[in-house]
Order: sequence, then structure tokens, then C-alpha cells
Amino acid sequence: MRILSFKPGHDGAIASIANEQLEFSLEAEKDSFPRYFAVTPNVLLSAFHLTPAFPDIVCISGWERGIHAMGRPLEAAHSGHDLSADLLRSIEAGYYGHDLSGCKVNTQNLFGKKTAYFTSTHERSHLLGAYGMSPFPQGQPCYALVWEGHVGSFYLIDENVKVHHLGQALEDPGTKYSFLFSVADPSFPEGKGYFRFGDAGKLMALAAFSDRTAPTDGEKQIIDFILSRRSIIRSTSKVELKDTYLFNAGVESNSFKSLAGKFSDAIFDRFYSFARQHLKEGFPLLISGGCGLNCEWNTKWLDSGLFQDVFVPPCANDSGSAIGTAVDAQLYFEGKAKISWSVYAGLDFVLDTNEAPGFKAEPLNYQEVADFIKADNVIAWVQGRYEIGPRALGNRSLLANPLNEQMLDRLNRIKQRESYRPIAPVCLEEDLVHFTGQTKPSPYMLFFHKLTTPALPAVTHVDNSARFQTVNDRENPPLRKLLTAFKQLTGYGVLCNTSLNFRGQGFINRLSDLVDYAKDVGLDGFVVGNTFFRKI
Repeated sequence: MRILSFKPGHDGAIASIANEQLEFSLEAEKDSFPRYFAVTPNVLLSAFHLTPAFPDIVCISGWERGIHAMGRPLEAAHSGHDLSADLLRSIEAGYYGHDLSGCKVNTQNLFGKKTAYFTSTHERSHLLGAYGMSPFPQGQPCYALVWEGHVGSFYLIDENVKVHHLGQALEDPGTKYSFLFSVADPSFPEGKGYFRFGDAGKLMALAAFSDRTAPTDGEKQIIDFILSRRSIIRSTSKVELKDTYLFNAGVESNSFKSLAGKFSDAIFDRFYSFARQHLKEGFPLLISGGCGLNCEWNTKWLDSGLFQDVFVPPCANDSGSAIGTAVDAQLYFEGKAKISWSVYAGLDFVLDTNEAPGFKAEPLNYQEVADFIKADNVIAWVQGRYEIGPRALGNRSLLANPLNEQMLDRLNRIKQRESYRPIAPVCLEEDLVHFTGQTKPSPYMLFFHKLTTPALPAVTHVDNSARFQTVNDRENPPLRKLLTAFKQLTGYGVLCNTSLNFRGQGFINRLSDLVDYAKDVGLDGFVVGNTFFRKI
């Protein structure tokens, strides 16, 4: 059985599952389209090209008619109220709802052929995506946490894969988290209804500068105000905090940095308190939603002692919703809620030109490239299919020397982003313990680790943390070979790793764009497959 699944709205994606295996997940922003883009005709045609046979089932993840899910309050989704008027504003099954009562199953005429059609809610796409991709066997009860822009709830997925809503810990955790950034940022508009997707990642970086002491009265006033707001995008303007010290103070001001970490802790504490009170069976925890990209929070859950294990998919944000709805359809039609998958399930790199002016092509030699990086050259590294989710995991990456403290500034200049943003390390899986004392692999760059060595200054954040990706032979053999070669030269099997993309766009996925990018930002070289392009 082949299932083709679509995610509308921002972070648009198309995924295919056949015989319980993920064939591909194509994201609209990749191939240098704008970040958070909706599905485009070229993505649709690419999906059709990759699908070897007509799908048995076509799916659409539920959504709202717009960028944000502002059609109805969350509590209504878990009440017995008549929601028919709100559902008229929804795309198919809509945004909210944890059980199958809101799903729709029928047949559609697709290219003249009757095809099974399935839609379930956006909320369920997060739940079933995390469950289906997790390593825990079907029948193992799991707790689940969905925290994102609007949903902030815990669930139990029982042995029959029935989802039970355990309760809402906080409405709008993601948008409330981002709202704090808007208050301090003078460039953010003062009206209601504004939202920027990129602010959450910046706030996560700035939170590391906080001393994390108890909030002052002024800080507590701001925290309590933001956390108390209902439907904060629609209801609240930053102007309502105009009389506080934070208003337009600047996101790099000491006052904002101090509050950023305390605000982050306040949100986490809301969820932790709920979990400690209500999640007492020790089942594994599945984490999904955009807040699942907050590495500090993920690490706190892992260290909390409340759960046997913690799993966060690499596409925890909405880029994984097409996969989640496909898993939901597979469960509905076949009773199977697990899939096999690789994080490298995107498109192959497109060799759309034979020209790379300004660069000399030569066969890839891992030792030579490792020595090139050791000499403080920055390269792009392209292999195979692109990664699913927002993190560059060694197939569409910029790589550099982590032993040189100045490399952080150079990479941030190349990326055209703020100087306070950290650069992540990628390391040999077995070497993680030497840098952090930790042994649990982190293949998707979703957890923070405290470093136990000062030897990696380019990838050590201000709070002595780093967001490691670990690599083994099975997951990424080419990158492992390069890391091994670098270790032979330096004693350290670790490199700087950040995403290969134009500013504000998804991963670069064609050679013509890569050549332009390398010239624009001053890369010293790039590797595509088995060819090393060295700057002349």
C-alpha cells in the first residue's frame, strides 16, 4: 500500500510511505525557496516523479485557512461544543483534535481513477508522526507532548494506539515564547496579529546569556502577563508592555538577555509541573511540535527522570506533518503505526550545470579535504539526498575547523546572521563522551550538552553548551570518513556544522546555486559527491 500525504500551510511538505517505509519527504522550502514556504508546483511534480506507482491513498493534514491556526481556541477542541461554524474555516480535518472523530475518509477522483482519501487533524499529525518514527515497538504505551505555536498538551498513546488527551499545560507555548522577543525588538510592528517564525531560534540562543537567577518583580510581571494571555497573536500587541523596562530595549541588551533564560525556564516549568503531577507511569516520552527543536528543553526532559526514554523526531516541527498524517492513514487502513525511515529522505542534489568558474575540480580525497579544513578553510559539503527537518545533518552542510575561536565569527558572517548565534558541532559518535561525558547518541542535533573541554571554542556557546550531532558508519559513511581523517590530523573527530543555505531560504540543492553561493559568501571550496572544488 502506497500513501501520498500533503501538508498545507507553512512548512509545506509532501511525503510518501509504501510498505511501512518512508520513501521520501519533500519540503517546500528546500532547493533555495523561502523558509517556511507552502507546497509549490515544483515540489508536487518532484513528488509525482519519485512515486513509482499510483498511490492507493492520498492524504491531507488538517489545517486552517491561513498562515496561523487562529480559527478557534484549543479548549474547544476537547469539549463537547458544536464546532461546525469553526470547521467551515478549516482545511479538511482542521487544526485541533487528538482522536479520530474528526478524520474524514472517502474516495476522490484523481487523474480519472477512484482513490482512497484520508484527512486527520494537524494535532494528530504531530502525535502519529512522533509515534510512527520512534524506536519503541507498537503496543508500547507512550506519553506524548505536543508543544508548538498553539498546542501545548500531554497525551497517552496506549497499547492499542488510541490517543488520550491528558491535559493542556499551556496554551500557545510557541507563540508566547516568540512574543517576548517582539517586545524587546524595536523593529517588530506594534499592532496585533504579527508573528515571525525565526524569532524562537534567536531567543533560544539569547537565553544562554541569562544568569538564571530568580526573576525580579519587574521580570515576573512581564513573564506572568505573557503566560496569561489567551490567543496571544490575535489578542495582544507588544504596546501593552510599553510601560515596562523591556519595551524596545533591544534584543542584545543585558536586560533582555537576563529575562530570556528566565522566561524559557518559566515555560518549561509549567510543563514539567504538569508532567510530574500527571505522568507517573514512566512510559517513554515522544516530543513533537516546533518547541521540540528547543535543545535545552529536550535535554531537561531527558534528564528529568520521569520517563524511560525520550524521542524527538528530526522533523518535530510542521515539516513532519505530512509524514504524521501518512502514518495516521496507515494506522487507519492497515492497523500499523510504525515506519522505517532515514533522515536523508529528501531530493538528490541537482547537477544542473557543468560549470564552476573560480573553482578547480579534483577527485575527493578525505585526507586532503581534512587538511584543507584544518588550515581554517570553510567548505560546503554535499552528499546524497537532503535531510528532512530544519537541521543540516551532514548532507547539506557548511563545515569548518572547531579548534579556531575566530571560526564562529566567520561562519556567522557567511550566514549573515547575528553574532550571538552559536554554531553546532558534528562528531564521531564514540567521541561524544570525550567532549561531554555523555554516551547517548544524538544523530539529529536535538539535545544540548555541556562541554568538559575548552578545546572546541568555535562550537562552545556562552553557557558552555553545544548542540552536538553524532555520526556513525551506518547513518552517514562519507561524513564519518571526513571526521576520521580530521581526527587523524588534529586528535579531534569533530567539525563545525551549520546549514548550507542562502539567508532566509531552505537548503541549497543544485550546483548552479551552490556555485553562486560560494562566490557570494567567499567559501574556500565545496565537495559534491566524490568531487572536491577548490577555490582558485
